Amino acid sequence: MSKTNSKTNYPFVRTIRFKSANLPGILGKITTAIGKTGTIIGNISMVHFGNRYVIRDIDIFVEGRSHMSRVLQELIRIPEIRVVEIRDAVLELHKNGLVGVVPTKKIESVEDVRKLYFPGSREVCTLINDNDTWKDTYTSIPYNVAIATNGTSVFDFPSGKPVVAMPILEAKAALLHRLTGINGYPIILDAPDTGTFIEAMRRIAPVFSGIQLSNVSSQYCFDIIPALEDALNLPVIHDDQQGNATVIIAALINACRTCELDLVAARVGVIGLGVTGLAISRFIKAYTGNPVWGATMSEESAKRHETDGGILSSLNDMMANMDIIIATTSQGNIIHPEMVRKGQIIFALSEPQPEIDPVAAMASGSSLAINSKAINNLLCCPGLWRGTLDAQAHTINFDMYKAAAHAIAECTTEEEILPTTLDNRVHRAVTHAVARAALATGVARRKLDDDYFENHDILKAPWM
Repeated sequence: MSKTNSKTNYPFVRTIRFKSANLPGILGKITTAIGKTGTIIGNISMVHFGNRYVIRDIDIFVEGRSHMSRVLQELIRIPEIRVVEIRDAVLELHKNGLVGVVPTKKIESVEDVRKLYFPGSREVCTLINDNDTWKDTYTSIPYNVAIATNGTSVFDFPSGKPVVAMPILEAKAALLHRLTGINGYPIILDAPDTGTFIEAMRRIAPVFSGIQLSNVSSQYCFDIIPALEDALNLPVIHDDQQGNATVIIAALINACRTCELDLVAARVGVIGLGVTGLAISRFIKAYTGNPVWGATMSEESAKRHETDGGILSSLNDMMANMDIIIATTSQGNIIHPEMVRKGQIIFALSEPQPEIDPVAAMASGSSLAINSKAINNLLCCPGLWRGTLDAQAHTINFDMYKAAAHAIAECTTEEEILPTTLDNRVHRAVTHAVARAALATGVARRKLDDDYFENHDILKAPWM
């Protein structure tokens, strides 16, 4: 969730294919050998099952070649198995890209071409020329969202190569469409300054109904969002800000329920006031009505936090006095176990190393501790966009984010803090909650009736 320094390795997924004798205990030997190297195992799938031998694929998470070598050294000691191949599952998945333009209508005859292209398209163009609201009926624009970046906050890579962000933007676009039918278009801008970014988006905005900033650093994003909203009269979000903050609110609602803590009365501290940390602080203040304590090494972030009504503090003071700690520092292991206050709720969200291991935090007295693996703005953004665009809202206000957070929280089982990202119930609930909030706050331009809210297929609204 948070940016990290280049000295820390992110895990890579590798798939190992084994051929082994079909005997009891062999799979156990394989997983034990992998476990000896401190490696996390993912999916295990059967490729072939025969009388004498079996072939299996096992996904593992490694941190580079040396880690992979240690795994293989352990495996070759098992005489009953043979490593058939090692595959990079991630690169295989991303090969040739994740998204493309696919026609929504069948094109099978010359007559189809004439209707779709020329002379047929002239009739539609004439309608839109006479009254441009027809674009909402006869084009894809109502559900087009630009997912835009200048590549200034892509993991730990230096800015200057915006195209590095393309795999992330493609993934977000693919997931938006898969989960709620939104057409996400990756937009990569060679925009070294805020003015260039804003002007570029302003010029391409006519084909979009919303803009989602992604992987844009604090140097740009805080100025870009209000400027685009003023210039375009379109909803604009930054998934690293509003997307993450909405999911954090949902997680806090459930965490406080589990720990029998009143979120509105709780003292909350945010350690690390970058793009995500500041957004979390703003959302918590808006939700509770109370100031949020914050700690940062950045003077600019400190000023923003105080301007927002926050209170500046220090890591040590907040660990000693806060009921809830949320850490987004991009620095691992800066919270030591002895600093944990008994009963504290701790969200240690930096990647790949959290500020404190949740197990260590719980052992030191925390009532509930999680890391970033539980937090994913994918729980928010697809339904947020679908509800906003269904309602034809011209902006996304805090009541809409709050409604999304409550919808996410209510879809969670008692054993979890947040639901899974591929749970269709979540995206339907968020869609309808956001649309209701848009109606209630007067920002919706489309009237939605009971037929809409009773519809369980959010990919096809009643008017489509």
